[in-house]
Amino acid sequence: MNPSLATLICACGIAGLFYLGRDNTVCTSKALWLPVIWIWIVGSRSVSLWLGVGPTGGNVQLEGSPLDAAVFGALLAAAVAVLIWRGKQTRTLLAKNWPILSYFFYCLISVAWSYYPDVSFKRWIKAIGDVAMVLVIVTDGQPIAAFNRLISRVGFLLLPASVLLIKYYGYLGRAYDPSGGMTNTGVTTNKNTLGVLLLVISLGTLWHIITLIRATGRPNRGRHLLAQSVLLAFGIALLGMADSATSTACLILGGGFILVTGLRTIRNRPGFVHALCAGIVLAGGLMLLFGGESVATGALGRKSNFTGRTEIWAAVVPAAPNSIVGAGFESFWISPCVRNVWRGLVGWWHPEALNEAHDGYIEVYLNLGWIGVCLISLILISGYRRAVAAFRLNPSVGGLMLAYITAAAVYSITEAGFRMLDPIWIFLLLAVVGASGVVAGLFAGEEGKIARSRGGTPSRTVAGDELIPEDETVCAEPADMAQFEIARSNSLH
Repeated sequence: MNPSLATLICACGIAGLFYLGRDNTVCTSKALWLPVIWIWIVGSRSVSLWLGVGPTGGNVQLEGSPLDAAVFGALLAAAVAVLIWRGKQTRTLLAKNWPILSYFFYCLISVAWSYYPDVSFKRWIKAIGDVAMVLVIVTDGQPIAAFNRLISRVGFLLLPASVLLIKYYGYLGRAYDPSGGMTNTGVTTNKNTLGVLLLVISLGTLWHIITLIRATGRPNRGRHLLAQSVLLAFGIALLGMADSATSTACLILGGGFILVTGLRTIRNRPGFVHALCAGIVLAGGLMLLFGGESVATGALGRKSNFTGRTEIWAAVVPAAPNSIVGAGFESFWISPCVRNVWRGLVGWWHPEALNEAHDGYIEVYLNLGWIGVCLISLILISGYRRAVAAFRLNPSVGGLMLAYITAAAVYSITEAGFRMLDPIWIFLLLAVVGASGVVAGLFAGEEGKIARSRGGTPSRTVAGDELIPEDETVCAEPADMAQFEIARSNSLH
């Protein structure tokens, strides 16, 4: 097929998905476009790369792109303005998520001993943007609807576009790996980035489909199911093209978690969630203890050394400049210590191209030392506890949060998942902050809205447990917005 014709068909398909997925029964803030655009960029390529004006010459890692800095800066400034406007909700979530604040505060302090403090500080500012975008989503008047729209808007554009680039624009949608083999990258720059994008979008889409199936009386349920099913089909097909074993395994794990926690037995007995998580950890530990990792990696088409990752881990850990505090925030790979890594990777093809440890916990150790690892562990543990508490209040939403936290924790065993501007890191923060929002009552605005539909019976929302009228929209009229905001704020206390 002619590439121009394929592009036209793809554009029509994307427009069709947005048309099928439209929902006039909910009203999210226009500010939701800020995290949508943010994830469009971090889930694909920088604006400078799309426009072909990326920085050339010199040390690109140190200098960066002024255009990209301007775009991220504008999005961050707009998000901060929104959060200031939503002051009470923002303060409540920040207070409840002190482990995240502690981690980012320590990251800021570590700028002081970075090899390039100015570069490290600029990266810290971008990292703050991830948190700001998460807060914009969770403080929305209808956070569940905001999450669903975020997943749809990101997926409807990036996933069909990835297929288009892979099939008809190979110079953009494909790349060579270090061994010289061809890989499919889609809208991203490497197959692992494509894989993690598909992971977070497919998990959210699967959850959306399940809640739509349960919402038997919801208006326009059929076309919404069609749009989400097509999106999930794109995600699964692209995962096969990307051949990202880690993302595939985590999608199976997270998807299974969503399905299992949706069972009536689990929903009625939240304590079973602990047993489920303990079983996963125990199974993984026994596999490592008895050498079963070779079986698992073989089933995923990988070598027992995790495709060279064990060699990388052996080389990078001794190269850490300080085991307690690390090299400074996002500084290890631009420090002189990286030369020790190159010398340790004897026989590697261009080891100087390596820019991550392919393990989130080791990556944090290199940059922030054991203090950073402890803070990341604190985020995971506190996030898990709050997600379980959210599950007791809202099993549907709590199950989704648990799936993202579990998937992020496992994903980071073989990939650097705790890095700024990474989709899995953003969705981990979203899960932790979102669970805190459920516990704080921030989602109460979408609950308990029972009214009669055209047929005289209540109908469910996409959250699966809340009720809204079919013949009315949830959007408040401008004259009622002040009262709506006051009522929502009061629900926090």
